[in-house]
Amino acid sequence: MVHHGLLPHHGRWATFLMRLRYVVIDELHVLRGVFGTHVAHLLRRLRRLCEHYGSSPTFVFSSATIGDPARLAQDLCGLPVAEVTADGSPRGERLVALVDPGRIDAGDGAPMSPNRVTAALVADLVRGGHRTLAFCRSRAGTEVVAAEVVRRHPDLAGRVRPYRGGYLTAERREIEVQLFSGQLGGVIATSALELGVDVGGLDAVILNGFPGTIASMWQQAGRAGREGQASVAVLVAGDDQLDHYFLNNPQEVFSRSPEPAVVNPANPFVLDPHLACAAYEQPLAHRDERWWSSDLDDGVRRLVVSEHLRLRPRYDGIRAVWASRGRPSNGMGLRSGSSQEVRIAFADGTLVGTVDRSRACDIVHPGAVYLHQGRPHRVVRLDLADGSAIVEPDDGREYTQARTDVALRITGTDAERAVGRFTVGIGTVEVTSRVTGYQRREVLSGDVLGIEELDLPPSHLHTRGVWWSVPDRVVAEAAISPRELPGTLHAAEHAGIGILPLFTICDRWDVGGVSTPWLDELGTAAIVVYDGYPGGAGIAELGFAAAEPQLRATLELLDLCRCDHGCPSCVQSPKCGSWNEPLDKAGARSLLRAAGFATR
Repeated sequence: MVHHGLLPHHGRWATFLMRLRYVVIDELHVLRGVFGTHVAHLLRRLRRLCEHYGSSPTFVFSSATIGDPARLAQDLCGLPVAEVTADGSPRGERLVALVDPGRIDAGDGAPMSPNRVTAALVADLVRGGHRTLAFCRSRAGTEVVAAEVVRRHPDLAGRVRPYRGGYLTAERREIEVQLFSGQLGGVIATSALELGVDVGGLDAVILNGFPGTIASMWQQAGRAGREGQASVAVLVAGDDQLDHYFLNNPQEVFSRSPEPAVVNPANPFVLDPHLACAAYEQPLAHRDERWWSSDLDDGVRRLVVSEHLRLRPRYDGIRAVWASRGRPSNGMGLRSGSSQEVRIAFADGTLVGTVDRSRACDIVHPGAVYLHQGRPHRVVRLDLADGSAIVEPDDGREYTQARTDVALRITGTDAERAVGRFTVGIGTVEVTSRVTGYQRREVLSGDVLGIEELDLPPSHLHTRGVWWSVPDRVVAEAAISPRELPGTLHAAEHAGIGILPLFTICDRWDVGGVSTPWLDELGTAAIVVYDGYPGGAGIAELGFAAAEPQLRATLELLDLCRCDHGCPSCVQSPKCGSWNEPLDKAGARSLLRAAGFATR
């Protein structure tokens, strides 16, 4: 509303802006990364027009618990803030339980899967009359758990439903109303239902896997018991690194401080579109540096070169005015560095869902199995030019996993420092990736049914990265051979990315990683972790600051994992573009010990 309706048409809102005294923003903790960066520029545009009409509103933010909320609020609105931390919300007694599915026998001698444990808990709680919300970390997980509940408990088919991003708005609103009214006893959701959706008095929350951060965990657990009644929150540990870190260190769940959230206002991929919008709203002048500081000149220069802005002299200085057609806000979203989406539809045009274009080749490549409302669909065609993916119903016997080739080069170094015996650096990187094929796997067993080749165009990402430069002498001291080095670095990369959310509000899907025995720009072996958004989201900066504790926690994770050769709880990653090959857990442990990160 503010971005598309109010600011571009501010003349119609002149009286409102003239009298505006307070701007109240809820859910501060989600205003991070690229979305938070968009909001930071949006608020600067709003303040700029308020000043034009003679007002100076006070900003009020409310938030779930995060680290350093005052810093985030100040970065968002560009004003000094006062922090108020007293909590007056109603709160009943809460039981918190951590469950290790690996210790639960499924009846055939094998452990139960996290999805099956979650489905069983949902069924028991709903049958007991307790309104229940289960959070899953992925869209696919949401659909699988919901289907498992109905498959094993057909009598609950009308009382439990999945809910996730990618559903049409009408579908999401229907589910929210049904849960709020009590028509539904349980909902299996992604974090799309974590934020600001009033679903009434819930009694229980189940977390199917650690949600990535302590802040998110308490935000999700806090959905139950909001009317002061007793509640229960159950963390069903998944196979990921953080899940098992907390199973081995349960006290950390209650004692660890929430992670900080960050924004990156200097990101040119976000800054420039907002400067274009600001110029459309009112010509830009040098005095606008009060809103955008020194970034203003660079952004205006880029927009003039691209012919979106034109410079015009006036008696009181140069103005930058909008020079293109239409309104710049029309083609610009606030959720990502790109406003482009791919529509997922049947051949007759019936819309099924949407996916961001940057993820389309991974999720809806030709031949991919795509789940929606528990129903599997096979992708028949992907057309990136017109932003469409055509699907047809599928029998659901298999799922797919894309393979991606990734190349990275460092394009600029901002800072470097010694951490242990590694050199840790931060700067700009260019990542080139291409989906080259996919595996077909049997749903129940996970067995590989076949490998299919693909010929899709490469994508290019210019972003921020943090790297660990690994000297030859450390490799030699760890007794790692040239044949073992790729798997060693790859395993350390996965474990490091898995533990990163302990130090910043992000999850593994927000970042990417590359490990290589030789990186030309460094002249050594290297591991690079990069922000998965054009221009960066501020994650690399926090990774650079927390490099030493992150590396120590990574080694501790490897030491405590009970497996022999590597598993999803330590070095395997569900998003690995090379299907988790090669991986050498023992080599990663030896490398990090030789680099000086042992804690015991």
